[in-house]
Amino acid sequence: MIRSRLSLSLLLSFAFASVFAPAKAADSYDPWPGLVQDIFNNKAMQDGADIIAIEMPTRAEDASVVPVTLRSKLSPADERRIRTITLVIDQNPAPMAAKFTLGADANVTAISTRVRVNNYTDVHAVAELTDGQLYVVKTFVKASGGCSAPAAKNPDEAKAHIGQMRYRQFAQAGNGATSGMREAQVMIGHPNNSGLQMDQVTQLYIPAFFIDRLTLSQDGSLVLSVEGGISISEDPNIRFSYVSNGAKQFRAEAKDTQGHVFEHDWPADGSGT
Repeated sequence: MIRSRLSLSLLLSFAFASVFAPAKAADSYDPWPGLVQDIFNNKAMQDGADIIAIEMPTRAEDASVVPVTLRSKLSPADERRIRTITLVIDQNPAPMAAKFTLGADANVTAISTRVRVNNYTDVHAVAELTDGQLYVVKTFVKASGGCSAPAAKNPDEAKAHIGQMRYRQFAQAGNGATSGMREAQVMIGHPNNSGLQMDQVTQLYIPAFFIDRLTLSQDGSLVLSVEGGISISEDPNIRFSYVSNGAKQFRAEAKDTQGHVFEHDWPADGSGT
């Protein structure tokens, strides 16, 4: 569990290091070799340029809500499929931002979300294929202070909307209607506090409190599950492309770090809250 990696003292030490350390220090330190050992048990990785793509802005407009899209480039002729995608923001206090597990029959081809970026950093996406091989790609993002940026909503407003979900379906261009390809989005109201943000009144750090598990399914068949950490932005927002299995219902189940469980069903062809 990502959460198990976090302790308040660790987060605070990283916070002070990030805030007060010269930017040049972050530039000269490459944490990736250590992250490969810690997150992937030092398993060998191959160039993933033909397997997966990662899209992020070179310079983020808002470091607390940086868009990121992961796209499968796996050839349709390849008998393997992508089993998981791990998103790592190297210079963040908790670098493993999210791990996506793709449903075996959902053919998820794109995943978009919004993340916090705390410093100028490489961002890696590691795809694990069904043969167990790992493939990696990376991009570089210029952003600063995303993990400690104040929440957009005040605490009372965030509390009033916690756990509220919204589901949207988008029209597919081309042969989407006949191929079964769909594009959908699930949004969850939640402050997703990082543990590095400061209460503006008390001047104390707000404890980490975030969605750490999200499961999306169609009539009980997994489409996508997400193991998330503090790098996922306030009000988690997941947009994805997948293949419908003809299901009538789409379901989202989420759990946060305080054990709250949020769940909702929608007609698979509709949108709603």
